[in-house]
Amino acid sequence: MPSLPLSEVLRLLSLEELPELFPSGRVVSYSRNLFIPLSNACRNACAYCGFRSEKPEIMPEAEVLKLLRAGARHRCIEALFTLGEKPEEVPEIDSQLSRMGYSSSVEYLYHLCEHALELGLLPHTNAGVVSYGELRSLAEVNASLGLMLESASRRLCEPGMPHEHSPGKHPRHRLRLIRDAGRLRVPFTTGLLIGIGESTAEIAESLLALRKLQEKYGHLQELIIQNFKPKPGTPMQHHPEPPLELMLRAVHAARVLFPGAGVQVPPNLNPGFERFLVHGANDLGGVSPLTVDHINPEAPWPEEESLRARVESLGLRLKLRLPIYPEYVKRGWYSERVGEVIHRYATQHGFARALA
Repeated sequence: MPSLPLSEVLRLLSLEELPELFPSGRVVSYSRNLFIPLSNACRNACAYCGFRSEKPEIMPEAEVLKLLRAGARHRCIEALFTLGEKPEEVPEIDSQLSRMGYSSSVEYLYHLCEHALELGLLPHTNAGVVSYGELRSLAEVNASLGLMLESASRRLCEPGMPHEHSPGKHPRHRLRLIRDAGRLRVPFTTGLLIGIGESTAEIAESLLALRKLQEKYGHLQELIIQNFKPKPGTPMQHHPEPPLELMLRAVHAARVLFPGAGVQVPPNLNPGFERFLVHGANDLGGVSPLTVDHINPEAPWPEEESLRARVESLGLRLKLRLPIYPEYVKRGWYSERVGEVIHRYATQHGFARALA
């Protein structure tokens, strides 16, 4: 996978007419997940975030267990653990963790992932920027891990910009963690958030920063191209959404730069997601029969059968996958304890078996 110059990526992002790039094998994948918003406390205060709260909370173990059991009954495969970055830096959360007997959110999260595995659910965790040791620990009990790069632009961290008050959003820290995941051979999901004030050149630079890591480690299983959505009560509540044409070009560029990876567009944020499938997207992310998208609660998931019908109308096939992509199932990039659950679900091709 030879490197591409910045000029070529900029050309891809400025195409007037995009060629059709239907998914390889004409397969579109998705995961049936359970969305667990473990904590809304976060050390970052992004100007567009509606998840972080000034009333910080962390879910007690009994509540998480109740949700995991319900997810198992609803035939969910993926337990998506999402939490703010380093919630223990908020004194109330640190005190609550201490009362529960945990020294950190990652230690608590590890314990909850063990519960998920015991109940036949495969964890996928988005915990923000963590240390190398914490990442290695989480890899023992997760099928895959994730962290959105969002943008490699340092300019967005400057005064008056959306990441001004978000130390964990500095691209140096996020790219370090994504690199660490590669060193540990962890199947990894990342991506860009389009429309928060970045330039076209910065989108290109962000894609190239991720491609450089992919060339070295080959661990990026999925690139999410996510469109900014304004949230009421946030500093960017009146900021416009990105143009559809920019989103389509970013998806197309991601497909060209990452030919073997999944390129995901969230269907609940893009009602006309079919256009993205025509131009390179091949994954629709996690769709839950039980929980809402707690990052974008105003945007409900489409019904699975509706997704299937719309995908098939393009002459494509919708296939259920695990939170670890087929290529990495075949490579055996998972721990022994995670593998015990993977083997219950995975077909010989690495997708998920049909669930009764």
